[in-house]
Amino acid sequence: MAPQRFNGRLIFFFILGLILNASGNALTVALNLGSPVWTAACVNVAHALHISLGIIMIYWGAALVIATILITRKIQGWRTVKNVVFMVLFAVLVNWLSKWFEQTPLMMMLPGFVRIFLDFGGIGLIAAGVSLYQRVNWMLHPCDDLMQIVRFKFFDGSANRAMLAVYLPAVLIMVLCVWDTHHLWAVNIGTIFALLFQGWLIGVADRRLFRQLKHHGFDA
Repeated sequence: MAPQRFNGRLIFFFILGLILNASGNALTVALNLGSPVWTAACVNVAHALHISLGIIMIYWGAALVIATILITRKIQGWRTVKNVVFMVLFAVLVNWLSKWFEQTPLMMMLPGFVRIFLDFGGIGLIAAGVSLYQRVNWMLHPCDDLMQIVRFKFFDGSANRAMLAVYLPAVLIMVLCVWDTHHLWAVNIGTIFALLFQGWLIGVADRRLFRQLKHHGFDA
């Protein structure tokens, strides 16, 4: 995967990917019909510790940066700085957008089947966003950087198997939160959908969405 020159075209795909991912995550949080597994884990930790979701997402990202260093056995300062910058931007966007969606009156007035459809659509937006900025491979969320490393280092490029592997710690975190609080937040039909299909949807987006954009510059 030879590196490409970073240009305006790649900047466009990066920004589009970031916006799609943040919007999809925020929509699933606002709908409360099931967020992607890691987002759901962060929501449950936020409730358990009584800390804002944005702060928890930053802590979570920092832990994933450490996990990436351990797996690659490399400390790449510039890569880590970019991951942290992305993590902060992403956390702020999700926190702000989820509150905005929650305050939209139409959100609560929609029929149940429409809300479920929107939640699945949010998962699809996340998959599309991850696919775009992973292929740009300039600045990634630590979770998506870790998933990409696991994907190509251990699973022969399979996004689905890599996503399931990265989800396992999040499931454990949620189990611990439920044991402590006796409540479960942000887990519903959408979480099951994400667990089963988000990795597959990323693979589909890789093949179908802006097919001229290829994975490049990857270094595990």
